[in-house]
Amino acid sequence: MLHRMHKLRQELIYSSLYGRTFLHSILLGIAAGIVCGIAGCAFLSLTNSAFHMNRQHPWLIYLLPVTGLLIVFAYRCAGLEEDKGTNLVIESIRTDQQVPLRTGVLIFFATAATHLCGGSSGREGACLQIGASVSQALGRFFRLDKKDMHLITMCGMSGFFTALMGTPISACLFSMEVISIGALYHFAFIPCLVTSLIVYAIHGALGMESDKFLLRGMPELGLMSLLRVLVLALGCSLVAILLCFALHKTRKFFVKRISNAYVRVLAGSGILILLTLLFPSGDYNGAGLFVAVRALEEPARPEAFLLKIIFTAVTLGCGFKGGEIVPTLVVGATFGNVFGGLLGLSPEFAAALGMVGLFCGVVNCPISSLLLSVEMFGAEGLIFFSVICGTCYVLSGYSGLYSSQTILYSKLRPSYINRKAK
Repeated sequence: MLHRMHKLRQELIYSSLYGRTFLHSILLGIAAGIVCGIAGCAFLSLTNSAFHMNRQHPWLIYLLPVTGLLIVFAYRCAGLEEDKGTNLVIESIRTDQQVPLRTGVLIFFATAATHLCGGSSGREGACLQIGASVSQALGRFFRLDKKDMHLITMCGMSGFFTALMGTPISACLFSMEVISIGALYHFAFIPCLVTSLIVYAIHGALGMESDKFLLRGMPELGLMSLLRVLVLALGCSLVAILLCFALHKTRKFFVKRISNAYVRVLAGSGILILLTLLFPSGDYNGAGLFVAVRALEEPARPEAFLLKIIFTAVTLGCGFKGGEIVPTLVVGATFGNVFGGLLGLSPEFAAALGMVGLFCGVVNCPISSLLLSVEMFGAEGLIFFSVICGTCYVLSGYSGLYSSQTILYSKLRPSYINRKAK
């Protein structure tokens, strides 16, 4: 009898501790959601305004050299010349490293300036850095311990990703999945979800539009349609490897050949201006999401995906700021449109598959990618998206946008490898 009472007392104590821990994590999610919701929507509004201004005034491309010099100068004054970008965010969740608030402030304005003058970069990579820096500043204010700092960092990543994409569920899973492939951080699910939903509510209340698209041209489910999707997935995997290779190698090339950061950004600006004069449509400047949207509705140009890779690699490689995710979606949509059409798939449907497949191939996050497809296109084509996500995850090998990302288990067999993405 005494033993049972003692056991019951222990269970009540444990339940009380679990309850307080659960409530504590939800409160962290709420705090991060409010702060990230406001800051994230401000970032979205600023970058949208910068993009529209560039489209209205194409001559702003000639201000790229001045903008680049100012960005390099600002990072040098802030002591962030060797800024690791999103890689530092990933490392901060596994280690004691922190993302300083000035990182978020600088990337906030530097990304907008890059878009204003026609540099080719996205926003989601930048938003991960802003979300991490803002949430960690909030954590330092509340004097959180190391474990809670890691948790609130993932909340910040989820919140800002939601603010930019309007996809709360995939944003929540992405922040949990992208850190270490093979080990999902389940403890962060509820607080990250709370943050994402609060940001999504703020996003909607402020009249921000979410990225939702109509899925066109989906074929009947059958052996031939699945085989075509498999071949498309193979092509997307090769493009994912090419994209990661181009981004990493271009950066290393610039650093190796031009040691002075000011000269480096001037050289890159000159290349971008020349490329823009050669291809004056403006399709490859800025984030370019409208190009991906267009590929979901009509045939894309065959060279579009290669040009977007080149523009983005030069922009980020020479020292301008921004993210890689939206350019990835553009590359995936345009490649899928062209290659899928050659395979006999509807170009519009293949563009949707290409967007999601390439995203999966470069971030190594199949679960997040699958959820992203549902939030962007609905669940009607879930089987096809499952095939392309699974195939691209395996066939893209160990390439990845983020070199700090750890791949714990082999993609081909149940073996522990614990290696970095390349």
